[in-house]
Formats: sequence, structure tokens, C-alpha cells
Amino acid sequence: MSRKLNITVMLGGPSAEREVSLRSGAAVAKGLRSLGHEVSELDPRTPNWNLPAGTEVVFLALHGTYGEDGTVQKQLDELGVPYTGCDAEASRIAFDKVLTKQSCIQAGVQTAKFVSVHSATEPFPANFTVPLVVKPSRQGSSVGLEFVERGEDWPAALASALKFDSEVLVEEKIIGRETTVGILDGKALPLVEVRPKTGSYDYKNKYTAGNTEYFCPADFDAVTTKRIQAAALGAFKSVGGRDYARVDVMVRADGSPVVLEVNTLPGMTETSLLPKAAAAAGMNFAELCQRMVDLAFERRRGETQFLTAAAAVNTMCHVV
Repeated sequence: MSRKLNITVMLGGPSAEREVSLRSGAAVAKGLRSLGHEVSELDPRTPNWNLPAGTEVVFLALHGTYGEDGTVQKQLDELGVPYTGCDAEASRIAFDKVLTKQSCIQAGVQTAKFVSVHSATEPFPANFTVPLVVKPSRQGSSVGLEFVERGEDWPAALASALKFDSEVLVEEKIIGRETTVGILDGKALPLVEVRPKTGSYDYKNKYTAGNTEYFCPADFDAVTTKRIQAAALGAFKSVGGRDYARVDVMVRADGSPVVLEVNTLPGMTETSLLPKAAAAAGMNFAELCQRMVDLAFERRRGETQFLTAAAAVNTMCHVV
């Protein structure tokens, strides 16, 4: 579509990922303005916010709790305003790493062996061996991520992760190549491989310039690439995803993909992973933002047309 719209970008918010979200939102607003749209920015730090008058579509550039867990989506549904990304229920499921894993298992998508823990006094989980990954079930951007390389690391790692959520996901650490798969309009984009120069892809390495190398398209053969993309799409569909997302996938030495999690509102700076994947597919940052807006706006237009047609049929039935 080419019509210029009145768009509100929601950014910032109250979560632990506020600073990242502010950067995403600023980049999105800049990209959309470059296309001639009228863009407002709204920072919902408190629940009693109001959309600017005339808002036709909301671009969600929020990350973490409130923005990705379905809360703001429910509020926007109640207002009847179209918004980018997944709906409230898919957002709720995908933001909860335990629910995501359960959805993947039900759909036959390979994911790492896991258990959920709710107390800092829980003993080392039975039938597991080190190394383990410990992370809050409902956080993003590697917030609270801990690694247990030795048994004695367990109590401290568990206590640290529980600072960020009442439920912690404990899973086997998959040894292999770390990839992420951007999904846009039901299609998988070129793979991005993530290689931290030292250690793991934690919060520090994710957001410190120069700490991590990214390769896109990732250097996998065609068959393995398709397997990774298929696993990502399977996970996306299993949580009820729509429009777009980013799915993190580990790839074992034998080429088998293991899904880690689904990110329904991934980072949207010009150097974030989803925009990198879109660029490899020939879509620049502004075009990516436009496509996300189009998907939201076209969906609402389709709903309106359906309701109008249904109302017309209902009227005809009453006349007859």
C-alpha cells in the first residue's frame, strides 16, 4: 500500500528491556517518517496512557513484560486499533518459555529437554547433567540468563534467575551453532548465525558493540538451511504466531535444529537480527517497517470488509 498513515510507535515501557525498546522505537519512527508517514511516539511507562488522536495503526516496538506478554495487545484490541505483530494470546504463549516449549512438543518441533523450577531451594534436577541453561520463563533479551557448567554453580544460578521471575526454565545446554530465523508474512527469511567472540550470547555480548559476529546468510548447505527454517516456522505456528517474529534455533553438529524460543517483538534497530535477515532478502529497514504496518492495516481492513458483508447478508435475511 502507498497511502500515508497516521502511525503511533509504542516504545520504552516499564520492562527490564526499556532501553533496548527505546532504541528500537526510535529507529522504527525514523524509518516510517522517511516514507512520509505521520508518526507519533508513545512511551507507556504507566498503564493509563492515551493514543494520539487520529491513530490509524500502532507499531509495537516494545520488548519484555507488558509489551510482549499480551498485555498491551489486549488493551489495543479493546480500543479497536490495529497493531503490528502477534495477537494477545500468541504473545502470551510465546513470551512464556515453558508454554512455548510445551507448544513445540505438541506440534512435533524439536526443543531442548527442560524442567521448570519455582524455588531457590530446589535441588539439582534429576535426570539432568551439566551443562545446563537457567533463565527466567518470562523475560527476554537474555535478562537473567545463567549457565551451570558445574554442579556447584546450580544454587547461585537458580537464585539469580529467580530475581526476574517466579518461574525459571532449566534446560540442557545444546552444543552447536547458534542461529536465528526471521519470519515475515508466514515465510522464513535468510538465516543469521550468531558467534560471540568470547563466552555465550548473553546480555552483555548481545548489546556491546564488537562483542559478537553475525553472518547472514549463515553458511549452511541448502538441505540444512531448509530444516532450520522449517523448525522455526513450526515453532512460530505452534504458538499461533502471525505477521512476523524471530525464532532462535541451535543447530547440532549433525545439522539437526533445536528450537530455543520465539520472539514476537524482536529488536528493530537497523543492526538488529530481524532487519539483518530482511536485508539479506533484499528488503531495507524502512521497507521492512512498511511491510509490518501493511500486514496490520490490511488485516483490519479485511476484518472490516468481512463485518460489512456479514451485516449486509443479515439485513437481506431480515428483509426476506
